[in-house]
Amino acid sequence: MDAALKFRNSLILAAALVGVAACGGDMDDLDQYVNEVKSRPGGRIDPLPEVKLYEVFPYDADAQGVRSPFVPDTPQISQGGGGGGVGPDPERSQEFLEGFPLDTLSMVGTLYIGETMYGLLQTSDGLIHRVVPGNYLGQNDGRINIISESEIELVEIISDGIGGYIERDAAISLSD
Repeated sequence: MDAALKFRNSLILAAALVGVAACGGDMDDLDQYVNEVKSRPGGRIDPLPEVKLYEVFPYDADAQGVRSPFVPDTPQISQGGGGGGVGPDPERSQEFLEGFPLDTLSMVGTLYIGETMYGLLQTSDGLIHRVVPGNYLGQNDGRINIISESEIELVEIISDGIGGYIERDAAISLSD
C-alpha cells in the first residue's frame, strides 16, 4: 500500500510540473502591446460641468389662486352629521353580511331564479349567501349596485379622516 501511495504522489507531482511548465510560454506579443499602450500620448480631461444653483420657489397657494396640497380637497365630501350629503344611514337596520370584512367574502357564482339573478357569496365560515342589487355587505356600508356573471360591484361609504365621508367603488370577483 505504501508503494501505491508513493506512485500516486509522483503522478500528481509530475502533472503539476507539466502544468507549471505550460504557463511559461512566449509572451513577446503581450509585452509589445503593453509598451505600445504606454507610449501613447496622454489625453486632455474635460473640466467638470458647472453646477447650477438651486432656485428657491416660494409656494403661496392663496397668492397663486391654487389649492394647497396640505389641505384636503373637500367639494365631494360632506361633513359628518350634515344633512343631504354622503354618509351612513344610522336608521337603517344592519344586514347579516355587514358583519364580515369585505376581503373575507368571496364570490362563488350566480343563480337565476325566474328573471332575477342572484350573486352567491361565501363567508369565511363556509356558508353561501344569496345577494341582489340593493343588499348591503362588508363593514363599510357597502351597497351592491351591479351583479354580473364574473363580479359583484358595490359602493362603500368610508370616513375621510376629517369628520366626513366619501364613496369608494369596490368589487368582489368570481373566485377561481
